[in-house]
Amino acid sequence: MHFAELGKFLLIAGSIMLILGTLFLFADKLPFGRMPGDLSFGSNGFKVHIPIATCIVVSLLLTLVFNFLSGK
Repeated sequence: MHFAELGKFLLIAGSIMLILGTLFLFADKLPFGRMPGDLSFGSNGFKVHIPIATCIVVSLLLTLVFNFLSGK
């Protein structure tokens, strides 16, 4: 592996870690997991959470990101 390729890899990996770190810092403020359309029910210490709306939003965001990165 040449140093130029290693440098590109480290820049991309560092950028991804920066973005993930920022998301983790603000994760409590993001509405993921508490969106309208997420189902939550239970009783007597038993709770079920089904994040339907959150899964749809995350799927759409990942689709946009991967389509952008693939160059289509």
